[in-house]
Amino acid sequence: MDPFRAAEISASGMVAQKTRIEAAAANLANMHTANTASGSNYAPVTVVVRAAQTAFAQAFEGAAPAPSSVVAEVVPQAGGAPRLSYEPGHPDADASGMVSYPAIDHTREMMTVMTAMRAYEANLAALQATKALATRALEIGGQ
Repeated sequence: MDPFRAAEISASGMVAQKTRIEAAAANLANMHTANTASGSNYAPVTVVVRAAQTAFAQAFEGAAPAPSSVVAEVVPQAGGAPRLSYEPGHPDADASGMVSYPAIDHTREMMTVMTAMRAYEANLAALQATKALATRALEIGGQ
């Protein structure tokens, strides 16, 4: 495999994990946000990671599909009724004193951050190994 292609795959994985961490951080930061400026609740987000589309011409170059980089897309989380809390003195409380907060699970978001960090570290290790292999190949070729 071309070392530059391997580095590109690792880098795309690192970007995807960075996106996952940013989305989880946004969810955690807005966990106790009752209303946004428009008056609606914060909509929790999640990240969908998928294989990047290859060019049409590349599909016919070889019999086996080439390793692909990934693309991360931030999308709203599905479902989840708002979490209601009884706070009669809160400015955003309804007539019965209930305030609605986004349905964000603190534990789940922290696990997302931890797994994304580990995956980022794994991609970084793969990138460093690719760099070491390419450097060694240049040293051998230069002798």
